[in-house]
Amino acid sequence: MGDLKLPAIDYGALAPMLILFGVACLGILVEALAPKKSRQAVQLTLSFLAIIASFVAVVVQHSTRKITIGGAVAVDGPTVFLQGAILALGAVSLMLIGERTIEKGGAFVSQAAITVGSQKDLRQAGDQPGATEVYPLTLFALGGMLLFVSANDLLTMFVALEVFSLPLYLLCALARRRRLLSQEAALKYFLLGSYASAFFLFGAALIYGFAGGISFGAVHDAVANPQRSEVLLYAGLALVAIGLLFKAALAPFHVWTPDVYQGAPTPITALMAACTKVAAFGALLRVLYVSFEGVRWDFQPVLGVIAVLTMLVGAVLAVTQTDMKRLLAYSSVANAGYLLVGVLALNEEGLSSTMFYLVAYGFSVLAAFGIVTLVRDADGEATHLSRWAGLGRKSPLFAGTFTFILLAFAGIPLTSGFTAKFAVFGAAVEGGQTWLVIFGVISSMLLAFPYLRVVVLLWLSEPGESTPTVSIPGFMTAAALTIGVIATFALGVVPAPLIDLTRDAAQFVR
Repeated sequence: MGDLKLPAIDYGALAPMLILFGVACLGILVEALAPKKSRQAVQLTLSFLAIIASFVAVVVQHSTRKITIGGAVAVDGPTVFLQGAILALGAVSLMLIGERTIEKGGAFVSQAAITVGSQKDLRQAGDQPGATEVYPLTLFALGGMLLFVSANDLLTMFVALEVFSLPLYLLCALARRRRLLSQEAALKYFLLGSYASAFFLFGAALIYGFAGGISFGAVHDAVANPQRSEVLLYAGLALVAIGLLFKAALAPFHVWTPDVYQGAPTPITALMAACTKVAAFGALLRVLYVSFEGVRWDFQPVLGVIAVLTMLVGAVLAVTQTDMKRLLAYSSVANAGYLLVGVLALNEEGLSSTMFYLVAYGFSVLAAFGIVTLVRDADGEATHLSRWAGLGRKSPLFAGTFTFILLAFAGIPLTSGFTAKFAVFGAAVEGGQTWLVIFGVISSMLLAFPYLRVVVLLWLSEPGESTPTVSIPGFMTAAALTIGVIATFALGVVPAPLIDLTRDAAQFVR
């Protein structure tokens, strides 16, 4: 037998992921060996240092354009930009996760194995410190997202999908209060996510049967010059798309979103709303733009219908919600539809505008969920809309901040929401998808109603006896809110630097 030649490992390309995975493993050792009193400070410090070091590693390779690790990982403009976006949004999410002053012990249960409703459960809900396992789990999830957006073959993409999904399933179940709701949300997310992963893997097998390879370059070449039955191609593409559409919360694969967003600890909901959406759309962009560009006329109408359905379902069902987290969940669904409109432009402008939208929406939604963590009563977060009545009179600063974020979601000028929608709709018109823009504008008008209803509730309703207080934010929550609001305003007033950055990054390598 001849010598088996293994592909050379490019540690520079893998550095951002290796840093996060390495520090996550170190965090597990901290859990096992460090004194309980010092774990919170150690884990939080390690997590921030890991994200900063990983971000530096991403910046260092900003001009790199290559396919490496035996064709498994692509380092190009979209990879670098999306990895940087995930890390920036992940750092802000970590500020919300690390907050321990708003509620004594934080948002997380002290021991996940404690029986719900037992005396131990009541004691841990009162004053015991929250679990610090959330930090290594968060780093594992972020590391998987970095790999997900850089994967250059279907098998690597599937592995990355599982690496970032499994920690999220666990994190969703770790709420300090309303634990049954939290565990139900985690179970729903796990079961439906498992089905989606199975669809993705089955689709990858069919595409391998069609192309004779799983790398995106091989699939692209096979699509351009088909040698086998195209039934395998279209069936495989449909199944892979189902797996990706589930993670992106696009209709009709969005049904998990409101339940999981409502039940998960709010900092984890914020992490999923911002970072998971970047990862899911980053992977969808690479699959459609690199592998299946040759059959664009076949999948464009189908995904266009899904985009319309997503926008309308998100907008209409948001109107009927009475819980703030569920309202933001359906808002997230509708925004996924707007993002898909940008994706389906299938041109360079569509790619750059989608990446801009992901960053703009990510910072806004983190600020929104940050404010949700502050509106509390004796039982924890008060998320029912009726409880928010008159909050503007009791706490005008935070009500004003939330109003500004809601106006950004509605796409009012001088906010990042307006700039982002204008960018994706402009790209869609340029790409010949004007019909999608028409539905996008109609759904935006519908979606403005629940936002404005909340604004009216905050400012024009009388506060009642049951109106909760707005807690004074701790340093990290205040920092997260400040960053989110400044980004939302800055990207609405001076979006040019980020738009230029996305345009420079809008080129995949094959």
